[in-house]
Amino acid sequence: MALNFPVSPEKNASLKKRMEALGIRESDFKEQFVKASGKGGQNVNKVATAVVLLHTPSGIQVKCSIHRTQGLNRYKARDLLCLELEKKERPETFRTKLDAIRKQKSKQKKRAVEKYKEDP
Repeated sequence: MALNFPVSPEKNASLKKRMEALGIRESDFKEQFVKASGKGGQNVNKVATAVVLLHTPSGIQVKCSIHRTQGLNRYKARDLLCLELEKKERPETFRTKLDAIRKQKSKQKKRAVEKYKEDP
């Protein structure tokens, strides 16, 4: 992947490995930039920061306007597309990852409740 996104080199390398493992190439994408909506003020209203990414072999389309910059949205759109393809190709692996995340969040919530619980 010749593209470098405005994230750490480790994240760039991780995304590249993930895309290679799934057999995704940059030439498989059709990328469009559109104006986002919501928070961000003048920048969001005037600049096309949202990214619409279409993976032509699978037909999966992802729109990302999470961040205020186009570069970060491009990175995140590819990340989300990889996630969708993983979910489609390997549902059992995705399910275990999802369960692990749910378990972790449950632990975090319990800790927060304990920490801020009022003692009578």
